[in-house]
Amino acid sequence: MSRAVGAAPGGGSALFSGFRALGLYSNHLPHVLRYHRRHREFYLVTAAGRSFHTYNVKKLGIVAVSNALLQDITCLAADRMLVFASYGNVLHAFARNKEVVHVYAGHKGEIRLLQPFGDHVISVDIDNVLIVWDIQSEEEYLQLNFDKAVFAVSAIMHPSTYLNKILLGSEQGSMQLWNVKSNKLLYSFPGWGSGVTTLQQAPAVDVVAVGLVSGHIIVHNIKFDETLMKFQQDWGPITAISFRTDGHPVMAAGSPVGHIALWDLEEKKLISQMRNAHSTAIAGMSFVQGEPLLVTNGADNAIKVWIFDGPGGGGRLLRCRMGHSAPPTKIRYHGQNGQQILSAGQDGTLQSFSTVHEKFNKSLGRGSINKKKSKRKGLQYDTMALPPITAFATEIARQSDWDGIIACHQGYITCTTWNYQKSSMGVHKLKPEEFSKNKPLDVYATAVDITTCGNFAVIGLSTGHVDVYNMQSGIHRGRYGKEKAHEGAIRGVAVDGLNQLTITAGSEGLIKLWKFKTRDLVYSAKLSSTPSAMLLHRDSGILGIASDDFSISILDIETRRIIRKFSGHHSQINDMAFSPDGRWLITASMDCTIKTWDLPSGCLIDCFLLDSAAISITMSPTGDFLASSHVDDLGIYLWSNRSLYSLVSLRPLPADYEPSVIMLPGTCAAQDVDITEDEETSDEMIDYNSPEQLEKQLVTLSSLSESRWKNLLNLDVIKKKNKPREPPKVPKSAPFFIPTVPGLIPQYATAKQENDGQQSKIVNLGVLAQKSDFYIQLEEALSSNEYKSPLNILKDMGPSSIETELRGLAPEGGGSVEVMKSFLRLIGAMLDTKCDFELAQAYLALFLKLHLKILSSEPTLQEEIAKVSTQVEETWIRLQTLFNQSLCVLNYMKSALI
Repeated sequence: MSRAVGAAPGGGSALFSGFRALGLYSNHLPHVLRYHRRHREFYLVTAAGRSFHTYNVKKLGIVAVSNALLQDITCLAADRMLVFASYGNVLHAFARNKEVVHVYAGHKGEIRLLQPFGDHVISVDIDNVLIVWDIQSEEEYLQLNFDKAVFAVSAIMHPSTYLNKILLGSEQGSMQLWNVKSNKLLYSFPGWGSGVTTLQQAPAVDVVAVGLVSGHIIVHNIKFDETLMKFQQDWGPITAISFRTDGHPVMAAGSPVGHIALWDLEEKKLISQMRNAHSTAIAGMSFVQGEPLLVTNGADNAIKVWIFDGPGGGGRLLRCRMGHSAPPTKIRYHGQNGQQILSAGQDGTLQSFSTVHEKFNKSLGRGSINKKKSKRKGLQYDTMALPPITAFATEIARQSDWDGIIACHQGYITCTTWNYQKSSMGVHKLKPEEFSKNKPLDVYATAVDITTCGNFAVIGLSTGHVDVYNMQSGIHRGRYGKEKAHEGAIRGVAVDGLNQLTITAGSEGLIKLWKFKTRDLVYSAKLSSTPSAMLLHRDSGILGIASDDFSISILDIETRRIIRKFSGHHSQINDMAFSPDGRWLITASMDCTIKTWDLPSGCLIDCFLLDSAAISITMSPTGDFLASSHVDDLGIYLWSNRSLYSLVSLRPLPADYEPSVIMLPGTCAAQDVDITEDEETSDEMIDYNSPEQLEKQLVTLSSLSESRWKNLLNLDVIKKKNKPREPPKVPKSAPFFIPTVPGLIPQYATAKQENDGQQSKIVNLGVLAQKSDFYIQLEEALSSNEYKSPLNILKDMGPSSIETELRGLAPEGGGSVEVMKSFLRLIGAMLDTKCDFELAQAYLALFLKLHLKILSSEPTLQEEIAKVSTQVEETWIRLQTLFNQSLCVLNYMKSALI
């Protein structure tokens, strides 16, 4: 296996890093409600995949996300200090809602029941083996084996005030009360002829509610083995039971169909029903201690808090967190700020997920043929519900005036509009008139797009028709082609950013460009393979076309030419996304890879492999995140763009590059890890040091800032401007010690007497004149002919210091003609090597300005000046030729018609 320089170690992505998951809240496991004494707040724990989430009940804000286990969590429980989670036959204990502190291994079968029990925790596996674990030592305290045919454990609880005792329910219907400390069976309850599904302690001591498979709820006194009351629900087995503890004698029971029944325990009757509380079975249900709040969760990926503050005893929804209950089919960023992602799911809903905070999430609801009839019939028997959305397009330009989203549905001819601001389905259902009376089964909408202005929607059908509709009125505005736009089904439609061109792709293999307004055909091209999808980057006019042969073609709609072709995927291409600047095309395929192609270079620059194939991808308009949705996965996963916050070395990947599998990100924001494991490969470009001169024939400039050389000729002007108009005056102040004149009689010294003994403050430079380092190096260079040292000294000096040094080269400044000759040779050496070209020009100009009289009177200096003049002229003529050639080509490109 080979790996490119730009690839990450281990075959991961060098460009994208897993950041976090959106839209994952709950699964089929019941939640756990915990009370934090110090915070005086209730917390909710739910399982989501391989980790669990902790929310506060007050706002349903996420507080913590645990570290991920190796597999999906299959059982969840918690006590005051720890959260217990298991997968397979291994049990883990988490502290601080985050890290694993204990691991309990001893079961041979998969754990299915957990019960915290003081300093112990009890686990039951599918082989009917019950083990009591010591939490701190991680050792087995007790093991009980039950015969599956006689007593298959299906529920477990610890009755309040019953020290060291647990109550077990079975699939056969009987119950057993055990003393764990003495390992004795204290009592057996014969049961009620139906399997026990759940056990729940009532607020009263000795009283337990027993949920049965038959739908019965038995409120039983286990001390006297006496049934106090019995209720029946017709919705199937009881899935969860909870009691109100705020003074109302009410019991709530959940069902597999998502309904909740509320029973009055005093009057022994049903007081209310909460139908369709969840779209799937009620997994967990808990009344908050001392408050009229009911917390529920289900396999529909929803957590809901209900409040009981109205008449009739029923609850109303107070707050909720919900995602898709079936995997998303299409995701797209909404707007230009990169903070909302619209997602259409197989559950038929259209939802918006915020990348900033979950409180900004919202659901636009489920598509319906007739909203009023759907509301009357309810979710369970809704025959008016539309199929799942397969494709949609969104635009924010006029969303405050009318609907800004257009969507087409699976196998359905009618396209629907949606309103983001109202969070609901829109007012229009767009369908061609000829299909209004007769409804053919094999005709359906396949592709949609909305114009940048938000006024028009373009819809492609499986029959090859392409229609234009007005988004405000829903009126049909025209059709492309005489009868049809294409002979085959429409695989993609797009409108450019200025409403000039409409691009359509058909299954017969043709790409067609039409004038948007007149709907005339402008251009048609035959592709080598049938297109399967199409994506337009409106700002650059670049069209990405995915084909059935797993290749990608890039069409420039201005020149109408195929400018790039990419191949490398081994299965169907599901979706494509452009980076905001149009430089990258990101593709997702059923071969479980996500690849990034660099359009200017035409190379594959990044590739990573996932456990499950990405169904849909979208790139943030700000370029910070790539979002993806995957096969059989309810979440939307964000990948941060590393190139925005770190130096990424992007190099073309070889044809035989094999990426390794990387994990999907978790719900909490991941910290990006520095890639330092393979420095010799990944950091080759980062550690690249540019040579001082690329080629000897090239003119090379120095890396010094302009302020070091540009103003050398104007230093006298700058000094004159900066010179103060008046010298600063010393303020008169009395000295601390008043000076006196020496003598027998003390006398105060006058100002005149003080100044008499002072010397002049002007320093005689002739007395202090000495040779500088630069001067000495120039003298040595006369014999050695090495001018690097004096040049480096000049480079380190500021403009004023450079002028002082050059003034000192003349004989009247303490220098000599030989040293001036050496300086001219320094300039000649710089021009010979073509390095520091601008410095040579600046130093030479200042030297000529300062010493022009001496240069004209000394013959030896005139010879050196003639040599330098020839060198400057040759170099400049060559540069001027190149400049003229470039200007000529540029003018031709600007004026010529190509």
